Amino acid sequence: MPKVKTNAASKKRFALTGTGKIKRKHAYHSHILTKKSKKRKRNLDHTALVNDANLKSVRELLCLR
Repeated sequence: MPKVKTNAASKKRFALTGTGKIKRKHAYHSHILTKKSKKRKRNLDHTALVNDANLKSVRELLCLR
C-alpha cells in the first residue's frame, strides 16, 4: 500500500492550532489594495478558523484522520 501524501499547496495555506483546530488566512489581501479601506484591509489581516462545512475536505488534504 503506498504512502498517503499531504497536499503540498494545503500545507502552505493551513496551520494547526494547539487545540487541533485549523487556521486559514483571508482572501483578497494580496493585491489591488489601494481601493480597499483601511478597516477592510485590517480585518482581512487576521487569521480565521476553517468552517465546519469545509473541515472534512481540508483534513483529508492535510492527511489528518
